[in-house]
Amino acid sequence: MTDTVLRTVVRRETHSPRTVAMLVVVVLALLALAYAAVEIVLALLGQPPLLVGPGAALNAVVAAPTALLPVTFIVGGIVLALLGLLVLVLALKPGRLSRHEMAWGERAVVVDNGVVASALAQHLSNESGIARDDIVVGVAHRTVDVTVRPPVGIPVDEAHMRRIVDDEIATYKLSPAVRTHVRVQRPDTKES
Repeated sequence: MTDTVLRTVVRRETHSPRTVAMLVVVVLALLALAYAAVEIVLALLGQPPLLVGPGAALNAVVAAPTALLPVTFIVGGIVLALLGLLVLVLALKPGRLSRHEMAWGERAVVVDNGVVASALAQHLSNESGIARDDIVVGVAHRTVDVTVRPPVGIPVDEAHMRRIVDDEIATYKLSPAVRTHVRVQRPDTKES
């Protein structure tokens, strides 16, 4: 595979498509157009409108500047601007899946964040001697959060734990890179 093809495959596997957002916008636009078409056809056939006839709607739009307060236009404009901004952000901002690219020799492998978390927790358990059930690892897009809950009476060096986690994460060669947060939570301390 060429580098371009590989980059495309990795991007498709790590980013979510905006299909649902686009589909919602298209369906809403189609419903609005269908409603307008039904009202126009009913007006042409001389039938009563479902909600508002095209003539009455046009008259209401023409009379709106004198009939409504300026505050109404400002609020309506703000609401429309926020909706437009939301649609724009959904269209332009890439969605993220809970996966990372991991370098594997000359190749790239896409790994689920849960797999990374499980492997890191098992490695930390093996290296520290703390039971796997006492280690909680969460992997997000840019961070890895590790909480170690050692049993009462087991001494734990937090700096040593951080070093183990940092060294293991470095071997994974994740893209995008992640920051690690390690904390030791003693049974006799309350988490704030």
